[in-house]
Amino acid sequence: MSGKDLASRAENTWCPGCGNFPIQRALKDILAEMTGEGFPLENFILVAGIGQHAKIFDFMNVNGFYSLHGRTIPVATGIKIANPDLTVLCVTGDGDCYAEGLEHLIFAAKRNIDITVIVHNNRVYGLTTGQYTPTSPYQFPGRSTPGGVKEYPLNPMELMLSAGAGFIGRAYTLQYEGLRRVMHEGLMHRGFSFIDILQICVTYNNLTEYYNSRVYSWEEEDTVRDFDAACVKAREWDYNRDAQIGLGVLYRHDAPTFEENHPVPEPRTPDEREEIIARILEKRL
Repeated sequence: MSGKDLASRAENTWCPGCGNFPIQRALKDILAEMTGEGFPLENFILVAGIGQHAKIFDFMNVNGFYSLHGRTIPVATGIKIANPDLTVLCVTGDGDCYAEGLEHLIFAAKRNIDITVIVHNNRVYGLTTGQYTPTSPYQFPGRSTPGGVKEYPLNPMELMLSAGAGFIGRAYTLQYEGLRRVMHEGLMHRGFSFIDILQICVTYNNLTEYYNSRVYSWEEEDTVRDFDAACVKAREWDYNRDAQIGLGVLYRHDAPTFEENHPVPEPRTPDEREEIIARILEKRL
């Protein structure tokens, strides 16, 4: 199987040059590689939110679920807990995940749910044509803030360190090999994985020159399991000030997953279920 075999028949409606294309390509290549090594594709589930990012589900021939805006992570959590053998990937946008969905992101990291969350972070609402999001820079002149937004952006890397995420990475859509590597490592990590992907929006927030002049690769070998060192790296760039922007794996650590700590009980037989219900009703009467 190749990445092309995973394409659906749906017409692609992303803008030419959209940062969603490299993310989709990387996911196709990763899944093709995994299936070539014996991974059953039917065990992969893609959960999408609402936004331009979510169209990736339309354009790929995989099992999945369209969730409500901001609710990708609780849907993915339910799928994983009910069937721990599945590999569950959330694709979500910065508005989708860091606004309505922020509380779900924090608690999934805290609980170490064994899912991977990929944030298509173009720092703008693209589907609704150009409003600011929680990661838009200060003074961003969005459609809803023509005089410039008067809020400083959220730093998701620092937030995920505080929440206890087991795998934290950042990638950039115009550096494909690094993007693919971080996505693949995140999918392979046992436990909660978070990847913030700096994505180009060519129509409403084209930061190509800004990123190209600032990105560099983190040296990971010696510090990737050092929490204090990761905190320093996460604060190098706060998603607003003019600073160098590190890419790669920021931090990883291994811990028991939520599913391991709370295994799903074996299903009861019809007779056992009837007996349990009878006992519950007897206590209430």
